[in-house]
Amino acid sequence: QVQLVESGGGLVQAGGSLRLSCAASGRIFSINSMGWYRQAPGNQRELVARITSNGSTNYADSVKGRFTIARDNAKNTVYLQMNSLNPEDTAVYYCHALLTPLGLVLRSYWGQGTQVTVSS
Repeated sequence: QVQLVESGGGLVQAGGSLRLSCAASGRIFSINSMGWYRQAPGNQRELVARITSNGSTNYADSVKGRFTIARDNAKNTVYLQMNSLNPEDTAVYYCHALLTPLGLVLRSYWGQGTQVTVSS
């Protein structure tokens, strides 16, 4: 059973920083990409940032220059460093992984979500 476990959300004032972590565990053969999505109340879930196995990254325009995604392949862990946070960044942040479990085909997995709240 593959699991994604997130940590690092919380409450921060505007202009502050937070770092999210997400670790993939279980019987994993390979990980194609890991990333973060977010969903604010009344909005659709949107991509925040994603990183592939070879280190290629892409970001939502709204977070470019403020957020940085990084990955530790040895630990199957992805990080999201969020700086210069503003109230519009308030949302539930979900970790996502596109990976191949042992003996199975490529699948999409989601974490349980972690709340990020930015106060003005």
